[in-house]
Amino acid sequence: MKKINTILEIINKYENYIIDQWGVIHDGKIGYKHAIQTINFLKKNNKNLFIISNSSKRKKHTEEKLNKLGFEKKSFIDIATSGEIVWQMLYKKYVNLKYKKKCFHIYDNTKEDSLIYREGLNLTFVDKIENADLILACTPFDNMQPIDYIPILDKAIDKKLTMYCANPDYETVHKDKNKNVFCMGVIAEIYENMGGKVIIKGKPDKEIYMENTKMVKLDKSKTIAIGDSIFHDIRGAINFSIDSILVKSGIHKDLKSINMLCKIHQIEPTYLINDFSI
Repeated sequence: MKKINTILEIINKYENYIIDQWGVIHDGKIGYKHAIQTINFLKKNNKNLFIISNSSKRKKHTEEKLNKLGFEKKSFIDIATSGEIVWQMLYKKYVNLKYKKKCFHIYDNTKEDSLIYREGLNLTFVDKIENADLILACTPFDNMQPIDYIPILDKAIDKKLTMYCANPDYETVHKDKNKNVFCMGVIAEIYENMGGKVIIKGKPDKEIYMENTKMVKLDKSKTIAIGDSIFHDIRGAINFSIDSILVKSGIHKDLKSINMLCKIHQIEPTYLINDFSI
């Protein structure tokens, strides 16, 4: 793991940049000025830019959000989200069923766009896990901690429900709360450890990288991933056999903790940088 100060130090080595969102280029509320400058600079220098995100949002909503945060859609060859892949999977699986499956949807009802994800899915959404045929896990319920999900998951185990997790991340940065908050990946892992069946389609699975970069003939030796999660961005890059940069200003801010996690889990980025800047 080599410490670098700016992207300029490695710019001549890589042609393809696979970039994470939250904690790297924005915090959900504000697009980082240094990241906007870096994206514009890389694009100006004819680099191929991609976004791969474990966001539970669909692709089109992610594109709209990026525009509002100061980024241009045309800067990126493609944008992939775990939410889009899970949506497409559910759509194809249930589109032609005469009798709709009943879905227990885990989502944050304080966010105005949370229910948009349901649009187009041939499912009936129910409020009680006892009535469900499957679980769609997008974003944590408001004011609930991981331990609070155990009674729900116990009932899901009894019914042998499959959980479709639209956001595999364990945690993310949160501007409003000024701290990291847990994501659905935590709940999915708890459910899996309890014996439940979980379907996840995002980082660190290499499938999302293959899908995201299929529009170009990719030379992996000239490709690098930039992210702030050791367990998803860095492990994902390793699974996809490309180099990586861990951004220290996102989830993992303490160097001692970073070194410890890398050693324990045998995951090491190629480079370490304070933030995604030039």
